[in-house]
Amino acid sequence: MPTLKFSRQREAIKGYLAGTKEHPTADTVYAELKKDYPNISLGTVYRNLNLLVDMGEIIKIPTSDGGIRFDYDVSDHCHLICEKCGRVEDISLDESIISSINDQAQSTYDGLVKDHEIQFFGLCKHCLEETNTQ
Repeated sequence: MPTLKFSRQREAIKGYLAGTKEHPTADTVYAELKKDYPNISLGTVYRNLNLLVDMGEIIKIPTSDGGIRFDYDVSDHCHLICEKCGRVEDISLDESIISSINDQAQSTYDGLVKDHEIQFFGLCKHCLEETNTQ
């Protein structure tokens, strides 16, 4: 991939994502950046998010409701998507479990298994507590 010229807006997007444990939508990133960059467009945010995904600098997380969330943490980890509020949270599994999933999949498939993506579905802590108090 050719070297990209520096972009303050792209760096601001990376900085925002690096500074949050949330998994924001493009609209959320746009709303946050608009405070410091009033002339930024939603299209610029989308283009830069997709570029960062293509460069492997962030992760794109499709959700069951058709939405897309973004994650700065590109390490091997899984996500839980709350079925009530839509929140996306990290779940860390032991690395041996992660690698064994690839190995098991490869043992049952004649092609080449290179990677996987795991999403869990349930209730986040907040929604679970809310449900238990009702």
